[in-house]
Amino acid sequence: MRHTHSHHPDLLVGSDTGDDAAVWSLSEDRALVATVDVITPIVDGARIWGRVAATNSVSDVYAMGGRPLFALNIVGWNSAELPEQQLTELLAGASEVAAENGFVIAGGHTIDDPEPKFGLSVTGEVHPDRVLRNSGLRDGDVLVLSKPLGSGIIATAAKAGQASQPTIDGMVDVLCRSNAAPATVACDFGATGATDVTGFGLLGHVGELARSSGVSVTLEPGSVPLLAGARELAEDGYVPGGSMRNLEWARQRLDAPGIDRTTLLLLADAQTSGGLVFGVSREDTVAVRARLHEQGHEGAVIGHVKAGDGTIRLR
Repeated sequence: MRHTHSHHPDLLVGSDTGDDAAVWSLSEDRALVATVDVITPIVDGARIWGRVAATNSVSDVYAMGGRPLFALNIVGWNSAELPEQQLTELLAGASEVAAENGFVIAGGHTIDDPEPKFGLSVTGEVHPDRVLRNSGLRDGDVLVLSKPLGSGIIATAAKAGQASQPTIDGMVDVLCRSNAAPATVACDFGATGATDVTGFGLLGHVGELARSSGVSVTLEPGSVPLLAGARELAEDGYVPGGSMRNLEWARQRLDAPGIDRTTLLLLADAQTSGGLVFGVSREDTVAVRARLHEQGHEGAVIGHVKAGDGTIRLR
């Protein structure tokens, strides 16, 4: 979930999807990042859910080029049906992610809720000159994606008992992978346009990048990495409603002759804790990919940017 410009003199960036992320300028060399995100369980195991939710929540800070400082837990818990030990495990998983990413969980708030929910409100900092924006793509940029797609499809199949354990384990590994390193690489190589791929899917988030930046994007579907098992499960019909709605929304400015529906749904799949997609110069792509691979990330070159009207072309 990302951001657009605001007219407030001290508010550099505000969210376009529910005020879940913003950046405030404090001085010439310091700005604060604030973000919040909450999810329902998508995997079995409270500790794993805590890790996924925390990684997902802090992702917006990294997607703006920032460094997280502290966070507050936000918990909806059915105390009448769920044991306290599971809540302890949930919070422990989030604390592990905080320690690994160098920020502190300073407290939080819990409410009774028939459907459990968990997430974090995260505060971080960023240099005002290094803010990654969803309006910052440039004509000539090459698009790089740091994580494979397909978590919405696999999670839907898992809830129906139709995803294999290796497929679920592969998804969980990716969901718990921090976007800290990709954000650093993006900033180090002069990226100005970026977003994390979450609920709107790749087509939705790249479409917002394109429109906000005043460019068009050509994506190469065959170069977009997918989680193992995602395509097969999509072909079997395990596609979340959110992914279908994403595709219908994206079709407004989508030029995709001859692309099959399964591929389109994968590109529109609603992600949790998705990767970072950002634009870099063509001459830097080899070095960017090498840096990402060294740190365990995909570094897939998935398309390129030209001046235009916000259209996404699939070729």
